[in-house]
Amino acid sequence: MHSADSVSIIIPTYQEAGCIGPLIHYLRQAGADTSDVEIIVADGQSTDGTATVAADAGARVVSCPQRGRATQMNHGAAQAQGQLLYFLHADTFPPAGFLAAIRAALGAGDYGSGCFRLRFDHPHWFLRLSAWFTRFPVELVRFGDQSLFVRREVFAQAGGFRTDMVLLEDQEIIPRLRRYGRFRLLPAPVVTSARKYLDNGIFRLQGIFLLLCVLYRLGVSQSKLRAVYRALVQQDKI
Repeated sequence: MHSADSVSIIIPTYQEAGCIGPLIHYLRQAGADTSDVEIIVADGQSTDGTATVAADAGARVVSCPQRGRATQMNHGAAQAQGQLLYFLHADTFPPAGFLAAIRAALGAGDYGSGCFRLRFDHPHWFLRLSAWFTRFPVELVRFGDQSLFVRREVFAQAGGFRTDMVLLEDQEIIPRLRRYGRFRLLPAPVVTSARKYLDNGIFRLQGIFLLLCVLYRLGVSQSKLRAVYRALVQQDKI
């Protein structure tokens, strides 16, 4: 696992027993079942059997002492052996050939990190439109659902994810990663679940996300952002 193109796929989870098994099977069938690729599930002490399902599916499960996506991803990265780190959400499926695409992207020129475009698993026109905007190289439309790949040394130089952030940690880290290498946006899309949009209303949830992004850019604290999120979004993760 110490070769230059070895990959560690890091998946932060909390109460994802229904999603994690199919994802791991997909990843293994897509080429992640080799000696130079590992799948790490960084679990935030789920109580629904997520860790057991992940382990049974063939992932290496690490239990995180503290819940929180940023903290869990950092913990998974600390346990990883690969030289290329790939952070992936439990309800997101990368495109066919994603391992080769990541290796090619980070092996070209001075690129240090990057992501894929986005597509939802639901045909609603507004979700298609929202995903369409992810083709542009603008940080405002960079989201964690797009997944993130980064060279281990670049991730270390940037200091990893900020563990004080419970929201928008994916947007915050990208400018720091850019200081140590160019950012590559790949044309193929990952496919992510629209479940949260369907549970909360597509237009309503998009409006909430826009509000949170604006408040974040205005410097509103993470504790206040979390309070807004909890008050407006139907969920059990934050």
